[in-house]
Amino acid sequence: MHIGSLLNRQEPFLSLEFFPPKDRGQWPGFFDVVRQLKTLAPLFCSVTYGAGGSTQHNTLEIVARMKQEYGLEPLAHLTCVGADVARLASFMRGLNEARVDNVLALRGDPPRGETAFVPDSDDFQHGSDLVSFIRKDFPSFSIGVAGYPEKHPEAASAEKDLQHLRHKVDSGADFIITQLFFDNDAYFDFVGRARAIGINVPIIPGILPVQNLPALKRMLSFCGATVPEGFMRDLEHVQATYGESGVRGLGLGYAKAQVRNLLDRGAPGVHLYTLNKADTCLEIWRDFSLRDGRQ
Repeated sequence: MHIGSLLNRQEPFLSLEFFPPKDRGQWPGFFDVVRQLKTLAPLFCSVTYGAGGSTQHNTLEIVARMKQEYGLEPLAHLTCVGADVARLASFMRGLNEARVDNVLALRGDPPRGETAFVPDSDDFQHGSDLVSFIRKDFPSFSIGVAGYPEKHPEAASAEKDLQHLRHKVDSGADFIITQLFFDNDAYFDFVGRARAIGINVPIIPGILPVQNLPALKRMLSFCGATVPEGFMRDLEHVQATYGESGVRGLGLGYAKAQVRNLLDRGAPGVHLYTLNKADTCLEIWRDFSLRDGRQ
């Protein structure tokens, strides 16, 4: 089913992001996490593509199993890194055969160890190129794209970044999932600026429950997001005092507060970056559900 259609629902929803384990020996544990999180009735579940398409075949197999064995609505990531027409067309045909109807079209990050994005093909230099290709050659798919509340780190300005997002939507994108952020005002400001220039598709906030401080700092270095000074100071304090368990506890509390505030202020739902871990996501959404009077 098309995510673009599912987003017409009125009540707040949850969606989830997973990444394919590189070692197939980890797959039983991975699908156990999927099984646990299925109990939250996510609207859809996205699966990443890997640097340079390094986990492309795993992504295809995982989204097929999510659909066929778990009854979940998958969203397959697709990037420009290492892309050419034949490779992308083959991947899209594989999704069709698996009855997966949704793709998240991304430019993608440079391969590990490299700092600059260098396109492998003149045909696919930007996320908008992927959107145009999919919309033209595989028009039955629902297409999502990424948005950056604090602007893409390579963008010359927030205004130019927003114009690029408008181009992706004009090329055929049906919805937007944001990069992680830790200041909800940044999300609502981003939505307001997007609406002001005619971007009217749903904009889903992406939330990362912080679980590991060094990993967070690595993510911040390439995604352009920032952490409020007070929260970062608290994270560093609990890391020094209690170690990783303290960071997880503080991150969980912060994510719960973010989700509550986002939904109270009218966000359509939240997209949780699961890091392939069930417990944190279960507690975040159950906390909201209990507060909201759901079972």
